Amino acid sequence: MVKLKIFILLFSTMFFFSSVGQELKRQLTLDEVIEIAQEQSPDALSAKNRFLKAFWEMRTSEARLYPQLSLNATIPNFSRAIVSVTQPDGTQAFREISQANTFAELSLSKNVGLTGGNVYLKSNLRRIDYLDSDSSAWLSSPLKIGYAQNIFTFNPYKWSRRIDPIRYNEAKRKYLEDVEQIALTATSYFFNLLISQIEQKIQEQNAANYDTLYKIGVGRYNLGNIPENDLLQLELSLLQAQAGIESNMIYLEDKMFKLKSYLRIKDETPVELIPPVEELSFFEVNVDQAISLAKLNSSSSYTFERRLLQADREVNRAKTTDRFSANLFAEYGMTQSAEQFGEVYTSPQNQQIVSLGVSIPILDWGLAKGRIKIAESDREIERTAVEQERIDFEQNVYLQVQNFMMQHRQLANAAKADTVAKKGFDIAKQRYLIGKIDIINLRDAQSSNDNSRINFIRSLQTYWRNYYQLRKLTLFDFRQSSEISIDFEKLR
Repeated sequence: MVKLKIFILLFSTMFFFSSVGQELKRQLTLDEVIEIAQEQSPDALSAKNRFLKAFWEMRTSEARLYPQLSLNATIPNFSRAIVSVTQPDGTQAFREISQANTFAELSLSKNVGLTGGNVYLKSNLRRIDYLDSDSSAWLSSPLKIGYAQNIFTFNPYKWSRRIDPIRYNEAKRKYLEDVEQIALTATSYFFNLLISQIEQKIQEQNAANYDTLYKIGVGRYNLGNIPENDLLQLELSLLQAQAGIESNMIYLEDKMFKLKSYLRIKDETPVELIPPVEELSFFEVNVDQAISLAKLNSSSSYTFERRLLQADREVNRAKTTDRFSANLFAEYGMTQSAEQFGEVYTSPQNQQIVSLGVSIPILDWGLAKGRIKIAESDREIERTAVEQERIDFEQNVYLQVQNFMMQHRQLANAAKADTVAKKGFDIAKQRYLIGKIDIINLRDAQSSNDNSRINFIRSLQTYWRNYYQLRKLTLFDFRQSSEISIDFEKLR
């Protein structure tokens, strides 16, 4: 590990310090890119709004069980029509009636989650104005208390109370995972641009090297020390390096545009990325601990539980729909009528209503039974799928830990290979200048040097991607030995 840090320090010193006199650039580290992305990228805004949607769905579900106060009024309802009126002797006669109805009712009601019923308090007042006779009548119900209950039917409130809290916890964990996914996406954009910038520097360095070697080669060729073919190979290498600078510039601008677009950076200042080498830290990750943390923290655990409950709910719905059911309604209150408003609340009379209705299917040709069997089959399919997905999830965590631990060694090897290739190219260049090797060996050494630099950065990219992928799966930062959390109150 000490050697690896030395290699990394040498690598960053040789290739990534900005030279004096360059154009003004905005330097960004990987941590800064991720912080900006998690704050203002399109994915960050979408993740926040998905969480807010889940929060308000939870609040809406809870509000259905809170007392509801409402006012209903008709002011007024005018009608003029010929209607059938029952006479004192029982006969019917058609009479023209012109009247205006005014009605107001204040009600306080509450759904009962345990039973699925509804209890309420009401108070209403009605007035009828007979326009033909210029008279009026009042009807009041100062207070009515009632309860309505469906018996042996599906109770949505009971299932909502069980499923909605799980759904909300799932949404919170999903938001944390989305934040870590943003880090993964930002890391990809970061390294795509970083690799392009390094390739550009490699092309520029190669062009400078071959320009020097070509000028020296011209002198040596004039003295007869090298054949014309070697001089032509040097010129070809110079031209290829110069062409590489131009062709890579378009690729570089494309990667820079994509990074700035994802970060929503609108200024025209070029971005220069600083390789995340000093932030590297190597630590052991216990597989069993990682799996336990993933099962405890990830949204998948809540997703599995929610899906099983929803499957149970659908079976219950099938068993209670179009089967034997009963509707109970009971109401007690006071009422009074009068021709004057001052008398409508005087000596009110009792009013009671009790109703029990039943529904019994006699013959449905197996419709209800078929619905139940379908729901039960769907539940078994869901249970099997959840069981397999749990196994796959744990296996995915196991493989991710192994990949992360293996990356330590690969990164060390890549750093060492880069240092060795750089030293080999320097030696090859000196040996070529004194005529010990030909141009083919020099170009091979240069190609190995270039590839080793890019391979090291790609290995660095894999390390950070594995690191953030492990964070996303477990919602745990093994580097800091702490849970990944956020103050959800600030998001609302």
